[in-house]
Amino acid sequence: MSTRQVGEKVQRREDPRLLTGNGRFVDDLGRGALHAAFVRSPHAHARILDIDIGDAWELEGVEAVYTWEDLPGRVAEPLPVLIPHPALTHPRTGYCLATQEVNHVGEAVVMVVARDRYLAEDACARIRVDYEPLPPVVGIPAAREAARLVHDDVPGNVAATLLQEVGDLESAMAAAPHRLTLDLAVERSASTPLEGRGVLARWDTDDGSLRLYSSTQTSTGLRAAVAAKLGLPLAKVEVVTPDVGGGFGVKIVHPWPEEVLVPWAARVLGHDVKWTEDRREHFVSAAHERGQLQEVTVGFDDEGHLLALDVRFWHDNGAYTPYGIIVPIITATQLLGPYKPGAYRVEFWSLYTNTVLVTPYRGAGRPQGCFAMERTMDAIAARLGLDRAEVRSRNFIQPEEMPYDQGLMFQDGRPLKYDSGDFPASLAALKALVGWEDFEGYRAEAERAGRRVGLGIGCYVEGTGVGPYEGGHVHVETDGRVNVATGLTTQGQGHQTVLAQVVADELGVRLEDVHVTTGDTRAMPYAVGTFASRGAVMSGNAVALAARVVRAKALRIAADALEVSPDDLEIADGVVSVRGAPGTAVDLGTVAVLANPLRYAFDTAAQAATQFAGTFDPQRPPVAEDDEPGLEGRDFYSPTQATFANGMHAAVVETDPVTAEVRILRYCVVHDCGVMVNPMIVEGQVHGGVAQGVGGALYERMVYDEGGQLLNASFMDFLMPYASEVPHVETDHLETPSPLNPLGLKGAGEAGTIPVSAVIASAIEDAEGIPIRSMPISPPELWALRQQHAAGTVTAQEGPS
Repeated sequence: MSTRQVGEKVQRREDPRLLTGNGRFVDDLGRGALHAAFVRSPHAHARILDIDIGDAWELEGVEAVYTWEDLPGRVAEPLPVLIPHPALTHPRTGYCLATQEVNHVGEAVVMVVARDRYLAEDACARIRVDYEPLPPVVGIPAAREAARLVHDDVPGNVAATLLQEVGDLESAMAAAPHRLTLDLAVERSASTPLEGRGVLARWDTDDGSLRLYSSTQTSTGLRAAVAAKLGLPLAKVEVVTPDVGGGFGVKIVHPWPEEVLVPWAARVLGHDVKWTEDRREHFVSAAHERGQLQEVTVGFDDEGHLLALDVRFWHDNGAYTPYGIIVPIITATQLLGPYKPGAYRVEFWSLYTNTVLVTPYRGAGRPQGCFAMERTMDAIAARLGLDRAEVRSRNFIQPEEMPYDQGLMFQDGRPLKYDSGDFPASLAALKALVGWEDFEGYRAEAERAGRRVGLGIGCYVEGTGVGPYEGGHVHVETDGRVNVATGLTTQGQGHQTVLAQVVADELGVRLEDVHVTTGDTRAMPYAVGTFASRGAVMSGNAVALAARVVRAKALRIAADALEVSPDDLEIADGVVSVRGAPGTAVDLGTVAVLANPLRYAFDTAAQAATQFAGTFDPQRPPVAEDDEPGLEGRDFYSPTQATFANGMHAAVVETDPVTAEVRILRYCVVHDCGVMVNPMIVEGQVHGGVAQGVGGALYERMVYDEGGQLLNASFMDFLMPYASEVPHVETDHLETPSPLNPLGLKGAGEAGTIPVSAVIASAIEDAEGIPIRSMPISPPELWALRQQHAAGTVTAQEGPS
């Protein structure tokens, strides 16, 4: 019998190829291609008065120089708003090349195509652009003040404002025995994957078709966008996503300007054209995220029960809104985490600034919401002198209350309804893992040694596995090889391993016989993409359903050949056999031959199939009206709502009494993503997420000056945690299967990142006795807080009791 694969810690199948230098990234492709480079704006806000490209043409090997005026038709139109929303009253997107105005440093103004990248860069340096600088709007306070506007036709710099309410907040707040108000801030950060963006376009002049290789998270969306922009039939456009060196959200925009311009140039020039982003380009022209200012007012009783929660926040969406307002909506709706808030009101304003546009980054609004909620829970505990874990426990949604409707609406208008979870069990597991009850003894011992330590905690609930759909195709070849295709892309998540495990289990074949293709529109033209912790939930269930289609067909064909009922058959290790009579069997490769009436003896499977030739009714058509040749199947999974994963983190930190440096001594995670297909890959996702969360808590920030210049646009200046700064992550898992999908899965990709800033803030506050209201926090900032606290100028802001 086959060994069950789902639930096993199977080694990642993709790693040997990647670790031995045999990866295949966009920049590894396109030998002989022409190279593109871009002139980008040095100003955060300016009018374009004139562009002189004459000197660029003096360089031999320059093939083309394009400005906005050279762009035809839809290529010259603004880029699309991918996710509209009624609250997004003033959406604005940029152009592939700036037309009359630039709105952030790094916006593309001119495109050069040349024999190689060095020459293209030299030509860019010769192009002179005459700008009229305009006063920029930098940062949320300036955008909120609206003394200057990013877009002249957007009043108050407000792209969108949205209010949601549950219950009578005013009455609940007035009746609450206690109230607190907290002003909070989360600064801008960015995905910064190891591989930046890149695109290679090949135009076939003979049949008018285009093949695009892109470092994207959504190949099918890019395919549709490029076909529309270039006026091509969709059938004439293919998008292939090779290996991708990280995405984390920055590569879900489709299309980026370069993904339109490069294929357009390839078509015009009749030659392959390639562009690979350099690191500074990534900092100043790709997406950022996180930046919010928050104001939370909470009413609660003597036992710490939430009675009323009023949240207002201001979100920096940068210069444009290609991804709509999905990030602040996620903050607003998923801020509540595992708690019942009583009456709840949340209102946000999404504001334009003359900075790089904002799109989802791992966590996508949830880290900000978790920071607001968890800082609030800690403030309540401090005010009442209660244990922080106990205050959380008293406000938990209970397992017997699932499914639980929070009364809010998601981006797509569907209700925010939790499908599953056991929050008390998760908290109990976390307290046991970190040694919550024993920490005060540890603290006392550390204090005697002159050390300052603190314990932090954070809880979250994450909507995962969002639709609308994902598909899977499973094909069994005559040698028993099983080919699996899904449209989602992969950026290191282990999809080739996880999806192979699912299909091996469902079909009853060996894992080594399953081969997975992702992100290739030739293999799966209908798909959505990889983001929002949806890979396993969506494509896992899609390939499972497709495998079930193939299994049913295999059993039917084998039953015909073996002259038994399909109910008497089982499949194990790629062999279909009669239960209780293993000698009466046929392997799946032979079944694949029997599924195709064209039975020439090309291989041993075809020869083996001849023994069954006489078992078929000669009067019956070789292919029935309701059937098709081949042992393959396709299916789609389309959920009615998101699944909700959850988790709880705790950290022990030490703060240096002299330098104010923060060192993470322990980091513990309890995570519930439903059924785990591969626990080792889940842990890898959690560990990687925690590493990014540590970056967001202690190191990463985008530092703009008042002129809109990004001052730390390199890895020399933009701080990220090295391996030496990332703590060992201790994990435990809870499995509460989702009732919403066949496999009981919930997502895991963003889980490690979401609560880390809240957890580290909680731990530092516990160590220092100083309210921590803004993240990330650096040693100089912590040192300054100590001085203010000593002077009596740092206190928690409180409303009247």
